[in-house]
Amino acid sequence: MSPLCAPLPVLISLLFASVTAKATISPWPEGDGAALLAFKEKLDDGGGTALLSWNQSSHFCTWQGVTCGRRHLERVTAINLTAAGLTGQISPSIGNLSFLRSIFLNNNSLHGGIPSSIGHLRRLRFLVLRFNSLGEEIPLELVNCSELTIINLHGNRFVGSVPPWLGSFKRLTSLYLSNNSLTGVIPTSLANASSLEVLALHYNHIEGVIPEVLGRLARLRTLNLGVNNLTGTIPTSLYNLTSLQGLGMAVNHLSGELPADFGSKFRNLRKLLLSSNKFSGPFPSSITNCSDLENFELASNNFSGRLPPNMGRLAKLTWFIIFGNHFEAQTANDWDFLASLTNCSNLESVYLQSNNFGGSLPHLVANLSEKLQNLCVSDNLISGSIPPGIGNLAALQRFVLSYNNFIGDIPEGIGRLRHLRVLVLDDNSLSGHIPPTLGNLTLLLILNASLNALRGTLSSIKGLEQLYISHNDLSGGIPLFFQNLSFLYAIDLSFNRLEGPVPTNGVFQNISSFFIAGNNELCGGIQELHLPACPMQHLERKKSKLVPLLIAGSSLCFVLLWIIIFVLIYRRRSKKMQSTPLSSGLDAQYPMISYAELSRSTAGFDAANLIGRGSYGSVYKATLDSENRAVAVKVFDLQQLGSSQSFIAECEALSRIRHRNLDLIKIITCCSSIDLNGDDFKALVFEFMPNKSLDRWLHPNLEEAHHQNARNLRLTEMLNIGIDVAEALDYLHNNCKPPVVHCDLKPSNILLDEEMVAHVGDFGLSKFLPEGMSRCLADRSNSFGLRGTIGYVLPEYGEGSPVSTSGDVYSFGVLLMELLSGKSPLDDMFKDGLNLHTLVETRGVLEIVDPASLLRENGTNSLNSIEECWISLARIGLACTKRMPGDRMHMSDVVAHLRSLRNLFV
Repeated sequence: MSPLCAPLPVLISLLFASVTAKATISPWPEGDGAALLAFKEKLDDGGGTALLSWNQSSHFCTWQGVTCGRRHLERVTAINLTAAGLTGQISPSIGNLSFLRSIFLNNNSLHGGIPSSIGHLRRLRFLVLRFNSLGEEIPLELVNCSELTIINLHGNRFVGSVPPWLGSFKRLTSLYLSNNSLTGVIPTSLANASSLEVLALHYNHIEGVIPEVLGRLARLRTLNLGVNNLTGTIPTSLYNLTSLQGLGMAVNHLSGELPADFGSKFRNLRKLLLSSNKFSGPFPSSITNCSDLENFELASNNFSGRLPPNMGRLAKLTWFIIFGNHFEAQTANDWDFLASLTNCSNLESVYLQSNNFGGSLPHLVANLSEKLQNLCVSDNLISGSIPPGIGNLAALQRFVLSYNNFIGDIPEGIGRLRHLRVLVLDDNSLSGHIPPTLGNLTLLLILNASLNALRGTLSSIKGLEQLYISHNDLSGGIPLFFQNLSFLYAIDLSFNRLEGPVPTNGVFQNISSFFIAGNNELCGGIQELHLPACPMQHLERKKSKLVPLLIAGSSLCFVLLWIIIFVLIYRRRSKKMQSTPLSSGLDAQYPMISYAELSRSTAGFDAANLIGRGSYGSVYKATLDSENRAVAVKVFDLQQLGSSQSFIAECEALSRIRHRNLDLIKIITCCSSIDLNGDDFKALVFEFMPNKSLDRWLHPNLEEAHHQNARNLRLTEMLNIGIDVAEALDYLHNNCKPPVVHCDLKPSNILLDEEMVAHVGDFGLSKFLPEGMSRCLADRSNSFGLRGTIGYVLPEYGEGSPVSTSGDVYSFGVLLMELLSGKSPLDDMFKDGLNLHTLVETRGVLEIVDPASLLRENGTNSLNSIEECWISLARIGLACTKRMPGDRMHMSDVVAHLRSLRNLFV
């Protein structure tokens, strides 16, 4: 039957068959296909799969991330390569895709500028390039794309001014130019973009005043101009924006008073961010009309007067941050605002510090939200007792009352705050005994009760990191259990009535870690104290006094290191938030960086920039304005147990160690400061390692497995990595003064630069050994119990053995066998006594090595020589992981063997 005479369903089938055939096998040497191939030439996906399908074996409309139109089957309408691991530049050939409506290239590592040819895309509606490293000025030719509805260039390096011609886009609803390096002023022409709903210009260098004409943007829901250099007042015309839900103007130089009807105009507000400006006068009581308000942030301004008594009408409030102003309270009625906040069941943080609050803290504060995590009222004029029901705030993690006039006892109920991590009570008039219930606070890291009149006994809090109890009425001897607190690294016992021997272990080994001045009856201790020797009767009397002293010792802990303490005191008394110095001389060797710049460079520590998490914090990719290059920012989670100690350990290592294979020599800058909430903030900034960690090569996750072949390291690369790591450890053990034990060697802590040179990183658990002990076990006082990661950690550490260089040797042996086998020591197969050591020892290396490794050697060596090299590496790994520490190789011998092996093989 002729096709022309066929029934309609048959004709439809034939039609679709012909279209499908054309779409899959027809050649396309020109047009959109050619433009896409030219676009690909400027990109690199790091060996992943994002561009794997981009070749002529299939039609370009089937390529990953490419969408073609329904009416025009061979015309590209969208490119979506979000988070595809792309580097390189945007090719000018993109301008040849004349039917393109959407470009989504966000969350990659593209550099260069936006090509001017983008102006040819007259149908373009969505341009989303956020979180890249794109720079230069925003091209003028973009003005031709008059159909644009969303422009998102957030988190790049664009320079120049905000283009005035953006106001010509009548369809534009969202404009994100935030977190770049834009300068100049806000153009008044933006008011002509009448459809605009989101205007985000925060984290730039924009100056001048806020244009009055922005009040014409009647549809505006979000206006964020924070972290710039804006001056002047909030224009009155902005109060016409009754649909506004987010108003962000923090960290500028804005001033003036807010109108009385502020809250009546902005009834739909959810976020009000005005911190760190120069606003003054009373805060309008009409704010209570903003029933959807969640974030109320006014910190570091000059607001004064009393707060509205019915703040509790803001039932959705989560953050109430008003520190660093001149708000006041004298009578019980003045505190009604705080009592009213008990109606806010979602409240998580209340920061009232550095104001003029007086009178007594209402006992109703104990009825605040069960979700409350932070309560800070320090540096005020508050008197009376600490509310006895404070123990009801079960979720509380940070409780700060310092620099007030509190009197009476520390409530027993504080011991019910099982999540408490920071308790700061210093510089008050507290008296009585320190309650033994503080021993229940197992998560407590920082306890500071200095400058009070406390006495009695102290109970041990094993997790304490900082203890500050100077200027009290403590008597008797220094409790011995202080030296056994494994995480304690700063203690101040000065100006009490302590007597007897000073301990010599734990925190008392380092004279820079403890203060005991003003206790004239102390004796003994380490040599640097120059105290008189203890009479024998003191030593005999010590045991008889131990029982009462066990209550007079272990509790309290301060917010920072001993150097930071004095800076903090000065800062709080002057009501200014300012950076604090590092503890180990690091700030003298490297330039300091502000929290604001780090926040800017990471887009406010956005999750899209997160490249890794560790036990004590997170690592973000960033681009520093001053360096104009990619960096890695390691941000310490100071609420995490041990993170402060980890920061100190890294600082200590950074100040002493120098070697080409240690990634800490790649440090660029550091930050020890506070964030916008007044919380302590610590970070280290390293050079970004483009080849990431060794762990990502050996054990890629599902997404990475699609972007690269797992275990694509050649044997020569394995040898070089092994030598780099071994040389680094040999330096730490045998050439550092004093010797250093890394304590956490594993693939995720080995970073690879652009030339695949390995760098040993993360010295958060490192330990300095006494001189002359690099090849033997350290004294048991140096033990921190189980140090490191299960699978790599020395078995005897779990049995209480002290830290030693032999632990690093063992970890290196595990690492070497993991390189060969591709199997993690945490693999499910390892149980019932089977581990990497026994696997290699019983089965032999030739059985466990990936056979595909032979294919990666490109015929440069014979099969016999490859196998001999594998066997030799396995022998070294086995020798490093022997059961008895004395039987293991020393790192100097490991380096010599590996170098000889490379000379024979390469």
